[in-house]
Amino acid sequence: MPRSANQKTKLLHLLQIFFYDSDEDHPLTVPALVEKLEEKGISAERKSIYNDIETLQQMDFDIQLRRGKGYFLGERIFQLAELKLLVDAVQSSKFIPARKSSQLIEKLEQLTSRHLAQGLQRQVFVAGRVKTMNDRVYYNIDTIHQAISHNRQITFQYFKYDRERNKAFRHGGRIYQVSPFTLLRSDENYYLIAYDALSEEIRHYRVDKMTQVTCDRRRRSGIEAYQSFDLGEYTRIHFGMFRGREADVLLRCENRMADILIDRFGDQISMAPDGADHFTCTVRLAVSTQFFGWLFGLGDGIRIVGPDWVVEELREQMKRIGGLYE
Repeated sequence: MPRSANQKTKLLHLLQIFFYDSDEDHPLTVPALVEKLEEKGISAERKSIYNDIETLQQMDFDIQLRRGKGYFLGERIFQLAELKLLVDAVQSSKFIPARKSSQLIEKLEQLTSRHLAQGLQRQVFVAGRVKTMNDRVYYNIDTIHQAISHNRQITFQYFKYDRERNKAFRHGGRIYQVSPFTLLRSDENYYLIAYDALSEEIRHYRVDKMTQVTCDRRRRSGIEAYQSFDLGEYTRIHFGMFRGREADVLLRCENRMADILIDRFGDQISMAPDGADHFTCTVRLAVSTQFFGWLFGLGDGIRIVGPDWVVEELREQMKRIGGLYE
């Protein structure tokens, strides 16, 4: 039998056929394998197919036989359930733009057979999902990781959207220069945790609100500040990652609120009984409108006792909001 130009790659083509065209519910007979190889311009005898399958098995590829049905590739790097989880994570991630989500999902589909990939396609749509409008966020994350691994600072511009959905740059479009240390995901957004030499403090920035992110030649500063920085505590005290004046806030809570307080501040929170139906606790947090919003959402089950300035800020906030409806 004359050898075709593709004959040397027969084993690779056979493996590709097993990968994309076979699975437990779609085994391939040896004649079917011969036919698929011929479609690729590769001639093969049935006996050589058996030898090739044995070679693939010796190389730890999980080629299995369903008697009377044919052969298929069994164990893969990712099983279908795992790929569905990854697809759901990509699709539901607010920080990944819609176009990039589709591209990533198409790549994930290539990690299984074409038959099972149809099951992934049914997982793609998530109703009402709001996605970021910043297409560069995917590459921003990569640049930040490179800067961290090479101990370099980064520069960028920071913006918000106006009512026309145009970018309105903060501080007149000035260039921010910070030392990046880690990325944090909170409330479906990615945040950069970095040291700002101008303010001499650790700050955070939403990655999807950053543009023109560039790795700088200068080495990172603020390493000592970051080493003494408690990331877990930082995320606990900042509601919705909104900045605010930090304070130890005393709360008086109904007993039914205990589970909510533990979920938010951790099981190490100290709760002192205050009568039969209430308890008090002191929590460290950044006082912000987001904190007040969290408090409003819990109704009358929690009351701020002190400090006085926090109580007064809440009163002023209630007046401002109430004034909108007079």
